[in-house]
Amino acid sequence: MTADESTEIPMSGGTTATARPAPGPAVPAPSGAAPGRGTGMAAALRPLVIDVGVPLGSYYLLHGAFGLSVWLSLALSSIAPAVRTAFSLAVERKPNLLALLMLAVNLGGIAVSLLTGDPRAMIAKDSLVSSVIAIAILASVAARRPLMSAGLKPFLTKGRPERTAAWDRLSACSSRFRRLEKTFSAIWGLLLLADCAARLAGAYTLPVTTMVWLSTVLTLGAVGLGILAGGAAAAPIQKMIEAEAAAGAEAASFGNAAGFGKTAAWTGRCRLP
Repeated sequence: MTADESTEIPMSGGTTATARPAPGPAVPAPSGAAPGRGTGMAAALRPLVIDVGVPLGSYYLLHGAFGLSVWLSLALSSIAPAVRTAFSLAVERKPNLLALLMLAVNLGGIAVSLLTGDPRAMIAKDSLVSSVIAIAILASVAARRPLMSAGLKPFLTKGRPERTAAWDRLSACSSRFRRLEKTFSAIWGLLLLADCAARLAGAYTLPVTTMVWLSTVLTLGAVGLGILAGGAAAAPIQKMIEAEAAAGAEAASFGNAAGFGKTAAWTGRCRLP
């Protein structure tokens, strides 16, 4: 069989996948070169750490440890997401949604940090900053680039290459998978927005002493509902990933048995709609 030939591999459920032979003999990877599960998880979580963890960590370090003012701490911690946002637009020609979100949150925080003196305004300003996150999540759903997928993907794929590849295939060719992705983000966006609206209304209608503790209760309630309702959307996503990863493993195993070699390319189509 030549390098240009390909074979249709029968799959369970009557579907097929295309396997192409390796262009040459397989070359064993150097010892220790194959990435482990921990390496895969680290790579999956890297965008969250850089775009979310670094700005948050630098803000609390500057404000808490070094005693800088709120607005100055927010301004300085905005440098990293601003650079990441500019880089993605100038070089990658696409927006970095996580960095853009953190930049918007920081700028919103700087604006509301100017609200001082009125205790009701102090309570309301936290809900105003949180609303930026909720609106950004809902906007990403409308743009068909659900923001919460950045956190859901490493959680469900667990850093395993075969599961990550299954997610990518499903995201590219399964309309049901993309719909579930958007549903997951929409659930969180709507709940967070409802929490913000409730806290904002309570700040100006309920006694201040009540809102001091009720604001936290409302936020915890919204997060709890998000976990429960979001889990309903995440469960079928996980099942689809497992099924697609199994289909990829089945195709790779068949290709090896048919003499394609360990480096045979699995160019499978999603077997799920």
